[in-house]
Amino acid sequence: MRNTVHWSARGLALVLAAAVVVGTGSTAHAHGRPPAPVPTPVTRAALDPALVSGRGATVGFLEQEAEKAATTGTVIGPDRTAYTLPAEASGRSAVQLAPGQYVEFTLPKAANALTVRYSIPDSATGGGITAPLDVTVNGSGKRTMTLTSQYSWLYNQYPFSNDPNAGLLHPDWWITECACVPAATTPTPTVTTPFRPMHFYDEQRLLLGKTARAGDTVRLTAPAGTNAAWTVIDLLDSELVGLPHVRLKAANVLLFGADPFGKKDSANAFDKAIAFAQKKDLPVYVPPGVYQVNRHIVVDDVTIEGAGSWYTTIRGREVALSTPAPDGSVHTGVGFYGKPAAEGGSSNVHLSGFAIQGDVRERIDTDQVNGIGGALSDSTVDGLYIQHTKVGVWVDGPMDNLVVKNSYLVDQIADGLNFHTGVTNSVASNNVVRNTGDDGLAMWAETTTNSGNRFENNTVQTPTLANGIAIYGGHDTTLVGNLVADPVREGSGIQVGSRFGAEPFSGSLWITDNTTVRAGTYELNWNIGLGAIWFYALQGNIDADIQVVGDHFLDSTYNAIMVVADWPVKDLWSVTNVHFKDIRVDGTGTSVLSARAAGSATFENVDARNVGAVGINNCGSFNFPPTGSEWSSIDLSGNDGGGTTGPWFGSWQLPNTITCDDRPPVVAPPAPSPW
Repeated sequence: MRNTVHWSARGLALVLAAAVVVGTGSTAHAHGRPPAPVPTPVTRAALDPALVSGRGATVGFLEQEAEKAATTGTVIGPDRTAYTLPAEASGRSAVQLAPGQYVEFTLPKAANALTVRYSIPDSATGGGITAPLDVTVNGSGKRTMTLTSQYSWLYNQYPFSNDPNAGLLHPDWWITECACVPAATTPTPTVTTPFRPMHFYDEQRLLLGKTARAGDTVRLTAPAGTNAAWTVIDLLDSELVGLPHVRLKAANVLLFGADPFGKKDSANAFDKAIAFAQKKDLPVYVPPGVYQVNRHIVVDDVTIEGAGSWYTTIRGREVALSTPAPDGSVHTGVGFYGKPAAEGGSSNVHLSGFAIQGDVRERIDTDQVNGIGGALSDSTVDGLYIQHTKVGVWVDGPMDNLVVKNSYLVDQIADGLNFHTGVTNSVASNNVVRNTGDDGLAMWAETTTNSGNRFENNTVQTPTLANGIAIYGGHDTTLVGNLVADPVREGSGIQVGSRFGAEPFSGSLWITDNTTVRAGTYELNWNIGLGAIWFYALQGNIDADIQVVGDHFLDSTYNAIMVVADWPVKDLWSVTNVHFKDIRVDGTGTSVLSARAAGSATFENVDARNVGAVGINNCGSFNFPPTGSEWSSIDLSGNDGGGTTGPWFGSWQLPNTITCDDRPPVVAPPAPSPW
């Protein structure tokens, strides 16, 4: 008899099989009678905005969760189980519509623009479908959005596949589903397909053409004749968009042959406008329209302004190259690139006020198909909307002084933004990052260290793999005021990692006044839960001065804090010189601190409540010496609160009592509340 891997998601539709809840007060009454209009709460990261005040990006839109709206559909979730639709939804819950059903939002303020985050099924063989969604305001003025799943639905093991029926990409890798290496197991286990479906959601924007008032209702209806068996609505963002920006004294791309209707390729027209602007010391202006660009636009010493990201869209197809490029790319596509650092890089580049929409549907890590790329010193990226590229912004140093701000990096196959290799004195601030296929924001000091960089007041939501924010090595780094919510699997809200060949941490790392929400995911390879913040010593010691101050960890799925060294190197590397101060922990499924490495940290004024297990789960390096754990927690006073087992920082645990429970049971905490 063959070993069989039994997986609960048998077929595409069964990813909906997570807990289904009919929400009282917001769903249909008996016999299908529509409910009366009810106010739809405004949230941030699916929470009361007061709970995350001062954290994350300041934005022009208001977020409303579908599960809190009036609906004739069915609320799915909440559920945090990877590979399910609720787990990838904001707040881990959404609304499923059958054909003919709707969800209706009451607008909190006047709005003329909507963003809908949704999911529809894949096709049976992969590649996606399109399906209609009707939009009405107060029951009239129907507009129809054409939804697509062509940029959603990845499967299988890294680097993933678009084929739901494919066998394992790496049968020689250990998988948790059978707790085995399939290729080395006799009899060979059968793996149910689709294997590990993920990246279900996409978003679409719509200008209403008129201004709806506060109190008006926006109804999203899956038409009775839709070809989609189901339509899931996660949330609605509504905003009041101003008039298009106009720049009269500029090199207008229309004068150089650009097509604002997107029928012909405008790349050459952009090149001509840039050359003219450089010669005449003018900015380039891109008026409202949709422009087709199917390759990189190389930028240096130039300012390019659009009419605003709602009005100016630069869209392109992914194009296969006849021969691989020197950098290994086998495709090209739309993107604005500085010159490579090896050629001196670019400087004085300023990009603002337009959308970049790519056509990337598969992950090929050697491909340069990012929205913004190359080396860009003394430059700014401001107010862009970047969607469906591999990475929204991936820059390769050495380079200095790049500012990325006020931008939206959404629906990416890999990272949202990555400062990679020798990036210095650069900032990402006030950006929204949503639905990435890897780290939302990352600094990766590979080969050449990064230095003096900052991530400040960004909002990162629902990375479907890896971390909200990840720091891999570097010198004098700051994370301040960020909001990270709903990482899905194999990652944390914030990770500090000695891995991926990164240069060591040095100087100081400040992690201050950030908030994580529903963070800390299940790590498939280790079969354990991670912390909302995660320190990982894989390729060296982590011993820089690390200050974790003023952070809030809300509703952590497992631990709030985790320190770990991988098993093969557990006796080689340690984590030291970490200092926690003025921290709030509101709800953990297991412990406040899970220590699975040698080292130490200090704790001062770390307050915790609704803790699901022993406050400090101290396994150290798993050698269990009679002198106590290899990990020490040092009390600097003021560490209060606890949960199911009493005070979280009880004296009996200090400094290094072994309390190891390798896989403690999870006790779901109550929802966060005002402190």
